[in-house]
Amino acid sequence: MGPQSVREQDMHSAEESAVRALYQRLLETWNQRNADAMAALFAVNGTIIGFDGSQNSGQAEIAATTRQIFREHLTHTYIGKVREVRFLGPDVALLHAVVGFIAPGQTDLDTALNAVQTLIAVRYDDEWLVELFQNTPAQFHGRPDLAQQLTDELRELLK
Repeated sequence: MGPQSVREQDMHSAEESAVRALYQRLLETWNQRNADAMAALFAVNGTIIGFDGSQNSGQAEIAATTRQIFREHLTHTYIGKVREVRFLGPDVALLHAVVGFIAPGQTDLDTALNAVQTLIAVRYDDEWLVELFQNTPAQFHGRPDLAQQLTDELRELLK
């Protein structure tokens, strides 16, 4: 297989940017506490697996559950860093990210809530949508050095 043409590289770069932007919008809609806008980023039957392991599928269920969360809780603000975007096919991308949470009224991370996130995006026509979003606590049981490395990495985003 030969090297990619400049045009192929540009197209790939544009698609990667679109997937990164989708992820960024997901964080922004959460931070804005906008359940409907957040759910609209998902495919019709998309799935979200929450920090506590709960699972919701479909835009309507995601919106309803997220609306309830926003109603019942003063939610933390996400700060995130994409570590990797990998294409599994021309219309499917896998994104890995790490996030920290800042409690309302605070300026530093709530380090007990650091997480690893995985997003699978699928392009429908010309629009990238979330098929699966999973938010997993980054506990690193018995490995405090890894927990501290992640905290340090995320604190760099606060500067």
